[in-house]
Amino acid sequence: VNFDEGDPRDPKNFSYTRKWAITLTCCVFSAITAAASSSYSISYESMMKDLDCTELQATLGLGLYAVGFGIVPLVSSSFSEECGRRPVYIASSVLFLLAEVMNALAPNIQTVIVSRVLQGVFGSTGASLVGGTIADVWQPHERGVPMSTFAFSSIFSLGLGSVFGGLIAASPHLGWRWVQWVHVMFAGAFVLTVILVFSETRSSIVLARIAKDVRKTTGDPRYQTSAEIDKPNILSLIKTSCTRPLYLLLTEPIVQSFSLWCGFIWGVVYCLLESVSMEFQSVYNFSISETGFVFLVAAIIGLMANMYQETLYRKYFATKGQEARLYVPCVAAIVLPVSMFIYAWTASPNIHWIVPVIGLTVFMTGVFVIFQVAFLYLADCYGPYTSSAQAGQSLARNVMALIFPLITQQMFAAMTYKWALTLWALLSAVMAPIPWVLFFFGSGIRSRSKVSRKILEAELQQLDGDKTVVSSPTEEKSMQV
Repeated sequence: VNFDEGDPRDPKNFSYTRKWAITLTCCVFSAITAAASSSYSISYESMMKDLDCTELQATLGLGLYAVGFGIVPLVSSSFSEECGRRPVYIASSVLFLLAEVMNALAPNIQTVIVSRVLQGVFGSTGASLVGGTIADVWQPHERGVPMSTFAFSSIFSLGLGSVFGGLIAASPHLGWRWVQWVHVMFAGAFVLTVILVFSETRSSIVLARIAKDVRKTTGDPRYQTSAEIDKPNILSLIKTSCTRPLYLLLTEPIVQSFSLWCGFIWGVVYCLLESVSMEFQSVYNFSISETGFVFLVAAIIGLMANMYQETLYRKYFATKGQEARLYVPCVAAIVLPVSMFIYAWTASPNIHWIVPVIGLTVFMTGVFVIFQVAFLYLADCYGPYTSSAQAGQSLARNVMALIFPLITQQMFAAMTYKWALTLWALLSAVMAPIPWVLFFFGSGIRSRSKVSRKILEAELQQLDGDKTVVSSPTEEKSMQV
């Protein structure tokens, strides 16, 4: 059983209105989970007074939230590829809402930490599955704007969470609990939205349902999809779902290089979430919410940069292939260490505040570009296994997000802001060649990858006339070798 040509049931053939409704619904979830991260870090002071806890205990809530984002997608992303996206989105959003309520009602810091772990576990869907969902419904040449929207929703919401979280937490009549209650309101509204708006986007799942209906109607059990033929048992399925992201992370150079690069940058971002407001307050007497505007401005500039990148991609795809995604990221790789040096050496009362703000804004703009390309480039390279590739990359990225905030205060106390940030700038410079190497040699690297070759063969078959190509159990097993 395959899709007919132009079959409206094929997610790739959904109307533009339906595609954008699905895309924006996913982006809202991403925005909510990103804002939950930054608004939590902004409300430390109010929380420590109310719960009589230490700053290290409060910081654990930030880092462990990131751990959930890193580990759970190893299961949920691949599981969604085998069982469907929609059930995972619905279950995750409901449980994320309950974890938010638990946080808002927490009587002590221990409950807060547990609730933050659960928020990370269930909120990880808002980051790990969105790229795969976009790849489900949009053709490769159409993904640029939807993926830019996804990246924008994440980075912009980091700033938005800082701004509104700071304003709410600073009010003597509100405090940190109201920050959580505001999130509960948005999360509750999202639960209704995902139930009403979101459709199943995984083509193999849609085909399986069609085949089931045909079998029921005709009474003929021979009607099957290619994925159902010799389908492995449930234990093998779980093993495949859980090990595929790790397989890609451990064996695919493209996934490994982006995991290292994005992991380091994301760890720095989490450190900045914790420290930049304190630094700007002490040096320039900025309010907490004012520093959040840096993230908002960077998100807007980054969106414009990614729109330009999309123009370059359309222009050079015929000659560069997937590597046409990397023009602007190559520039960002150079800009990142430069901007970090500027920020590190100009955050001083003797230098006007606009100079370090420019450095920080440029840095966050580079982060925005990298965040998007990590999803887009992996989606182009790994097609039906996009979510698994991104789950592997997400693991490395969020492990860094746990480790960096825990060492931030000690690092800054021992080295000072200037030299700690200088060390990060030097490490960023060491990693700058990553997108350049992929730009010039990415196609050769992919040609030596067993997974990439199978995906390329499937795409060529599809171009030759096959309506839908779904990996067979033999291909699945080969990815575990």
